[in-house]
Amino acid sequence: MITLDEAKAYLRVDSNFEDALIASLTVSAEALCANVARLSKDEWDAVAAYANGDEIPTIRGQEKTGSEILQMCEILHVSALYALSYMYEHREEADHHDLVLTLRNLLFAVREGVV
Repeated sequence: MITLDEAKAYLRVDSNFEDALIASLTVSAEALCANVARLSKDEWDAVAAYANGDEIPTIRGQEKTGSEILQMCEILHVSALYALSYMYEHREEADHHDLVLTLRNLLFAVREGVV
């Protein structure tokens, strides 16, 4: 969902020195958001693929409209960027409990199936 170039721009990183770290943190941030949102890897990938023009996915056995999936994609995207930036900035002293609580609030609509 988040490309390396997008992650670097969001984090305001100009060099290639930390590309491996940023790529690793991006994968971790997306996985954490998927877990907090209660989405499987396949559902996460399907939502991301829909944003790129694929067919409308079924989420937790429920048919969703295109606008619902786009709204879900935006929420997931912002949450993943937040998680990425938190893990990047606090890599030495991260409070993962606080991070998860914030993600639960950001992802509430997705977690509870409102979107």
